[in-house]
Amino acid sequence: MTTNIASRSEAEIRKLIAELRRERDELRVRSHLLGRELNDEWQRLEHQWDQIELRFERLGEGARESAGDVGAALAQLGEEIATAYRRMRAALR
Repeated sequence: MTTNIASRSEAEIRKLIAELRRERDELRVRSHLLGRELNDEWQRLEHQWDQIELRFERLGEGARESAGDVGAALAQLGEEIATAYRRMRAALR
């Protein structure tokens, strides 16, 4: 997930979202094991996840006037969430 965010296609963004959903689901199952600090981060990530879902809907609805901007913002947010999920997974090991 280290490609240039701005050059991501819609298909690549869809793949990123699918990977994030899978990772989120796995972490949610284990979330009761999180310490206080990671639990706070989990709550922050859940808010970001809501934002990514909203932006992904807009992208899917074909918001033509800003599809590039929405896609770039979505990919950036996805990368941030992916990094945080990796950090959380490592902490749970």
